[in-house]
Amino acid sequence: MKLIVQIPCLNEEKTLPETVKDIPRRIDGIDSVEILIIDDGSTDRTVAVARELGVDHIVRNTGNKGLAISFMNGLEACLRLGADIIVNTDGDNQYHGADIPKLVGPIMRKEADIVVGDRQTDSIGHFSFTKKKLQKMGSRMVRLLSGTRVPDTVSGFRAFSRAAALQINVISTYSYTVETLIQAGNKRLAISSVPVGTNPKTRESRLVKSIPRFMMYQMSTMVRMYAMFRPLRTFFMIGAVLILGALVPSGRFLYFYFLGKGGGHIQSLILATILFITGFQVLIVGLLGDVISSNRKLIEEVLLRVKKIELDEKKAKG
Repeated sequence: MKLIVQIPCLNEEKTLPETVKDIPRRIDGIDSVEILIIDDGSTDRTVAVARELGVDHIVRNTGNKGLAISFMNGLEACLRLGADIIVNTDGDNQYHGADIPKLVGPIMRKEADIVVGDRQTDSIGHFSFTKKKLQKMGSRMVRLLSGTRVPDTVSGFRAFSRAAALQINVISTYSYTVETLIQAGNKRLAISSVPVGTNPKTRESRLVKSIPRFMMYQMSTMVRMYAMFRPLRTFFMIGAVLILGALVPSGRFLYFYFLGKGGGHIQSLILATILFITGFQVLIVGLLGDVISSNRKLIEEVLLRVKKIELDEKKAKG
């Protein structure tokens, strides 16, 4: 069984040595542990340092593509290299590499397809009170949308079985953490979580440049992913709210109409008509979205089969 630890990197020459040093090269039940670096257009010595450290594989993006694309490029490279389990960690040495055996344990025991490391954010000293509260709220929302029980949904320290990695298709260009969980939950993949340790802060987050911006991106990802997997439910709720809202001005108009004062309240009738028409249009969009969602599932199934065929052919030639 082969385990590959992938590390997306952007100018990590100072932190990469400790990150690589923390990764155990021998794990019970694993035949080989390899390390893969995804260089996202670094302008420092990240690639040179990786080579000096004896990293097994290096994937280089043509320029800075962002974390989400780097993550997917890493997954695809790991699959081509024959990984049975893939662990994703950060290049800033945020996570305890020694916890990798704990992270891959549920996958090795066939108990999970994806395992997410729980940083237990309440215990992290450099996280502000606001950040801790917002993270809890965000994780609660992701759990609701994905039907999972992962406590730390934005943790990047996670393990994927080969079967799970084949089914992941990240479309965001910002981050992969929330999107992969909502996808996996709706694809009925088994997801579990284990507590992991964290190291002292080495640098400021490049992903969270400001909390409002981070929240905006993550909320848009949540809405987009949920609407993609549950379009009928999403648009039905919106349409129902509009139609129910139309009952208020229409009731007001009818009340005055029967009192013989309807002529002075025609604006209520206009508002009600607009809300009714918009509500029904939204319901129709939901029905169309449901049809498109069914087609998307078929396309993803075809893509999965194509990936398996390509990887099997590569394995046969290799």
